[in-house]
Amino acid sequence: MPDIGTPRNGLLFGLTAYTLWGVFPLYFMLLAFASPVEIVADRILWSLALCSLILAVTGRLGDLMQMLREPRQLGYLAIAAVLISANWLGYVYAANNGQVLQASLGYFINPLITVLLAVFILRERLRALQWAAIALALVAVSCIGVAYGHPPWLALLLAFSFGLYGLTKKFAGRRTGAVQSLTIETLLLSPIAVLVLLWLGHKGETHFTSHGLSSMLLLASTGLVTTIPLTSFAAAARRLPLSTLGMLQYIAPILQFVVAVAIVHEPMTPLRWVGFILIWVALAIFSADAIAASQRGRRAARLQNEREALAVLNQEVR
Repeated sequence: MPDIGTPRNGLLFGLTAYTLWGVFPLYFMLLAFASPVEIVADRILWSLALCSLILAVTGRLGDLMQMLREPRQLGYLAIAAVLISANWLGYVYAANNGQVLQASLGYFINPLITVLLAVFILRERLRALQWAAIALALVAVSCIGVAYGHPPWLALLLAFSFGLYGLTKKFAGRRTGAVQSLTIETLLLSPIAVLVLLWLGHKGETHFTSHGLSSMLLLASTGLVTTIPLTSFAAAARRLPLSTLGMLQYIAPILQFVVAVAIVHEPMTPLRWVGFILIWVALAIFSADAIAASQRGRRAARLQNEREALAVLNQEVR
């Protein structure tokens, strides 16, 4: 029987997660009969139901109860819940309103936004090439903003909400798994989701049964669409080096870009091309610097280990 804990399987999990995230605009286009607010409300409730079922089947509901008894962690997860709901709302709106390019841009610049947040909030120091990548990204966003006639607000919403979401989860700690964390987040959001659906129902604007079985299955499947790539990502993160996982993250925005240009046929003006090319150059610089820094770190660690081994050997000789 193959070992599911191998890096090879970690790579398959990572490819699954980022490929699904990359083609999700096509899925959400099928839900265009409902408003983004209704879709996100359904996504919250169905994700909560599925995550709760997974925890019950795997005997991990105790983790949930433990998290609910920790006010500090619960507070961070409440902030994370607000951020991820804003991210979901922006993403669904982009997919259903011909703005997939902005979704792609948002996730292309997300790694650079994450680095900026680390500088201003965690007080981390950047290397020169990292600053160069960020400066180039700012020029790229400015070019795309000029092409749109306004700043790419959706892209910035997606990038900042997801970047802040990751930062908040870092403060919350890593003692719990992805499913447990998502369960708490959707649990905290569920009262709002229920109120939204009741309000829409009162106005006659709910669509769960508007297309018969197809609309019911599509809206109910939002739970699977949320949970499957998330659990795949968590499995990949446990099996792959961070550097490999960091490179895989570009699969999603690349696929979103392909969907926007080849399927949705969003216009790519010369200035938009310039902006996206500058973003790709910035990410290439950023990735090359990260790989070089990782290699230097491994060499330094290896040299340190060799020095310690030599010191022990000299001590034994004496």
